[in-house]
Amino acid sequence: MSSMKWVLSFLLLSAAFLPCGCQTAYYATMEKFGYEKRDLLKSAVAKARDEQKDAQAQFKDALTRMKEMYNLQGGDLERAYSKLKANQESCNSQAADVRKRIRDMDQVANDLFAEWEKEAATFTNPTFASDSRRKLADTRARYAQLAGSLRGAEATMEPVLKSLGEHVLYLKHNLNAAAIASLKGEATAIQGQIDSLLVQMNASIAEAEAFLKTLN
Repeated sequence: MSSMKWVLSFLLLSAAFLPCGCQTAYYATMEKFGYEKRDLLKSAVAKARDEQKDAQAQFKDALTRMKEMYNLQGGDLERAYSKLKANQESCNSQAADVRKRIRDMDQVANDLFAEWEKEAATFTNPTFASDSRRKLADTRARYAQLAGSLRGAEATMEPVLKSLGEHVLYLKHNLNAAAIASLKGEATAIQGQIDSLLVQMNASIAEAEAFLKTLN
């Protein structure tokens, strides 16, 4: 990676760690490198989409591990449990990353829309002013749809994480064939929750892809 690309990557990454008072300075710095808020929003949406994909992969793995554990016929329960526990912890970590990316995305979007609204008010040409406000309203509406879909998937993760975490914790103290047999019904219910979550994640990822195309 060239030194210039490294600097730009560092600046994009460091935005999330800046206090609110430094956002203006951050945007000014990025503009010097040719990155407007529109470009930063594209980057933030792409990162939120990618984190959602990573989270989806972790939940898929957890689903696979659960199915493996409850389909064991006298196999190594300890090993199966260790794999499931590792996936459950990865799901928690990835969910936290998803939440952070959505917050970052909202920050950039709100700042972009505020700037756009102020700039639209400076037009003296009524045609320019009307067209700019119309495009702002359209972009805001599309973004609201995207953000709603991402937050919906994020909210759906919470009960799944809770159920999965409690299930894994119970298994920790009851790792035997009898307990596994008694928990099959609950395991099936959790698998259903994960399946529903994966569907919602697919929808939010598709919304992100569609929004990115409108920005292009």
